[in-house]
Amino acid sequence: MPVHTSESSHSSRGKGLGLGLALASAVAFGGSGVAAKPLIEAGLDPLHVVWLRVTGAALVMLPLAVRHRALLRRRPALLAGFGLLAVAGVQACYFAAISRIPVGVALLVEYLAPALVLGWVRFVQRRPVTRAAALGVVLAVGGLACVVEVWSGLRFDALGLLLALGAACCQVGYFVLSDQGSDSGEDAPDPLGVIAYGLLVGAAVLTVVARPWGMDWSVLTGTARMDGTPVAAWLLLGWIVLVATVVAYITGVLSVRRLSPQVAGVVACLEAVIATVLAWVLLGEHLSAPQVVGGAVVLVGAFIAQSSTPAKGAAEPVAGGAPERELSARGTAT
Repeated sequence: MPVHTSESSHSSRGKGLGLGLALASAVAFGGSGVAAKPLIEAGLDPLHVVWLRVTGAALVMLPLAVRHRALLRRRPALLAGFGLLAVAGVQACYFAAISRIPVGVALLVEYLAPALVLGWVRFVQRRPVTRAAALGVVLAVGGLACVVEVWSGLRFDALGLLLALGAACCQVGYFVLSDQGSDSGEDAPDPLGVIAYGLLVGAAVLTVVARPWGMDWSVLTGTARMDGTPVAAWLLLGWIVLVATVVAYITGVLSVRRLSPQVAGVVACLEAVIATVLAWVLLGEHLSAPQVVGGAVVLVGAFIAQSSTPAKGAAEPVAGGAPERELSARGTAT
């Protein structure tokens, strides 16, 4: 009997640690936009901020890439797709979006990804989806309508909203690629290795697109303003690279190993709440009451869409989106 008690206690501590790691990942990812926007407003191009973030993180995780170099031979397509969509695509679209619309709005639009994944499953893969998942889609879309205040004629920058939607579409690619990688059983690629190579691929692609040799490097030696308060630019960049990227990805992966992907994915939904609150406090980006309510509805819809998926191999209809989070606890790698 004491043996079972010990095992139960160990399992409970493991789950508690997993929840803590998932929450830490959500906080780390949620702070990326708040740190990046002052740099963009200080004069850096959004693509240059993305390049600095991804390249810096790739250099930090380079030892992991060397350790898992066999992935280059075993899974080249997965690594290329992950780098293009989950890293370069999501980050470029998201950072470009927050240069035009509030951080909270951009991230809430990005959280349409679970709904878009269901569209992929239903209309591309032609697989049925659960009624609960369909309800999640309806709630997410309805909540988004409140967030962007459609009754006001879309007061937000239309291009900014399209860029945020582009980030959501790139997340769909991430979910689909993760699903392919997680079907391999014991031969499944190590998620830390995939992330390391994804960052390297993303850095290579962004180097061509962003052309960092034309960057105004002097911005990094000065200060940026967070709602009027001067902050050293290098400090903001350090947070983006080390905390909002490296720590965020690693804690996300470790949390999934201690929790089910569905539970970790639900905790990751807090990223949008954290980002919105941080933008409110640090950047002075206030949202109206209907937008706050709409944001809550978007998160509820995302929660339902992600948590209503049965286990793989089950006979019930699938919702898609939740089990695919085995490479990271985030929705997006923002």
